[in-house]
Amino acid sequence: MTMATKYEVLKDRLEEWLSAKNDKKKRGEIIKIVCAAIRLNPKSVPRAFRRIQMRGAAPSPRSGRPTIYTPDVMAALYDVWEAGNMCCGELLHPVIPEYVKIMKRDGDWTHGETATEKLLAMSERTMKRRVLGLQKKHGLRRGLTSTRPSPIKSIIPIFKGPWKNLPPGMGQVDTVAHCGNTLLGDFVFSVNYTDTATYWMAMRAQWNKGQASTCASLAMIKEKLPFAIHGLHPDSGGEFLNYHLLAWCKENEITMSRSEPGKKNDNMYVEERNGHVIRRFLGYQRYDEPATVSAINELYDALGLYLNHFKTVRRQTSKDRVGARYVRRYESAAMTPYERVLAHKSIADEVKNRLREEHEKLNPLRLKKWIDNMILKINKIQNAARKIEK
Repeated sequence: MTMATKYEVLKDRLEEWLSAKNDKKKRGEIIKIVCAAIRLNPKSVPRAFRRIQMRGAAPSPRSGRPTIYTPDVMAALYDVWEAGNMCCGELLHPVIPEYVKIMKRDGDWTHGETATEKLLAMSERTMKRRVLGLQKKHGLRRGLTSTRPSPIKSIIPIFKGPWKNLPPGMGQVDTVAHCGNTLLGDFVFSVNYTDTATYWMAMRAQWNKGQASTCASLAMIKEKLPFAIHGLHPDSGGEFLNYHLLAWCKENEITMSRSEPGKKNDNMYVEERNGHVIRRFLGYQRYDEPATVSAINELYDALGLYLNHFKTVRRQTSKDRVGARYVRRYESAAMTPYERVLAHKSIADEVKNRLREEHEKLNPLRLKKWIDNMILKINKIQNAARKIEK
């Protein structure tokens, strides 16, 4: 129902409303009829009748400031705007006096003195607004492009959980840039895989983050994991969302999902490990020497054994909002990824026995010393390359 229709309904009942001035019962019936007809609040009906009564038959004068820039001024502005190649208001405003002067000199100015004075007196802010209206009117929209987003984003679905009770092999994956304080040039990236059920980690270093390099890193991670990968959940980065990696996943019967762009918490397991593990051991410095890639992979081989067999993780079990804060509850006892694999019912006994044999040969102290020595070696390679460049 339009406002004009509501106005007609109220206008038809106005005389009846005025005649029942002292009759509350009659006015109550009118209010019920009007409310049913135009869906108006009962308290608003008397005010609506009052507005119609005060309005009367004569049309109300136009309120607000008088129009300064009338159509003749806009016609003058259009001629100047067209002469300026239909540019924006900020670029047009400083040159209008010169344009008008030249067009008057050559007899091309056909506008009156009043319109000319108003055009010359127009402020830059007003001109920006008026020119924007001309651009919209004549279809000069900015930002149009002949390209379109890749359809691969519609092929790979967004998954936002729940992540609890998923089987082993459903993992989150992300890349970490070892770029220092600049993203310019070539440098090393780390591909980090974290299993959501067991917190088992696998990492690989690669030169840059091309599609083929990322796919090769994931193939190596797949070989190093004690159980099969069933699902990959990256963010929306181009190193993961490409047909090369999608074909590899289909070939290996791996389901792909992705995070919503700009929502880091959709990839919370691997994002947490990026900081607690990769940044903890390699820091934020720049690695732009190709020889460091193999050394970092040696580090990751030992670091994977150390973290998965000997570093405990305490999983959060619940997160409840109580008033203005969150109450988080955690497992009563922290467990290593190795212990989680042994306790998981869906993992085969053959895998568990192989891990037990591997675990018996490991020493956390020796692994930690090896890791520290490898970090020194990586930094020595990087620093030597920088001295050569200087």
